[in-house]
Amino acid sequence: MTRNKLIAATGLCLALIVYAALAKLAGRPVLVGHAEAYWVVVIERFSAYGLLGFLLSFLLPGRLRLACMFVLAVAIGVEILQAVTPDRDPRLIDVLLKAAGGPVGVLLAQTTLAFLPWPRAS
Repeated sequence: MTRNKLIAATGLCLALIVYAALAKLAGRPVLVGHAEAYWVVVIERFSAYGLLGFLLSFLLPGRLRLACMFVLAVAIGVEILQAVTPDRDPRLIDVLLKAAGGPVGVLLAQTTLAFLPWPRAS
C-alpha cells in the first residue's frame, strides 16, 4: 500500500472513531441496533482501536512505542472530550477497553511486518 493511501486510511479511521465517540446517541452509528448487547459494544470499541493501532504501526514501521502512545493518547483524549458532550459519559472501563485494543493492533501489525519480505536494494 502506498504511503498516501495508508495516511488516508489512518486519518479516516481516526475520524470515524472520534465521530462515533462524540456524536449524540441518536446519531451514533450502531452495528446491530440501538438495543445492542454490551459484548457487541466491547468488540466494536476494541476492534476500532485495534484497527487504528494496526494502521499506525504500518505507517510508523519500527516505532512500536510511538504507535502505542498515539493510540493511548487518542483513547484518553476521546474519553476526556466525552466529558464535555452533554449526552455522553466517560468511563474508566471504556478507556481501558480502548487502550487494550490499540496495542493489540500495533503488535499484530509488527508481527505481520516481521514476516514480510524486505525489498531488495538495486
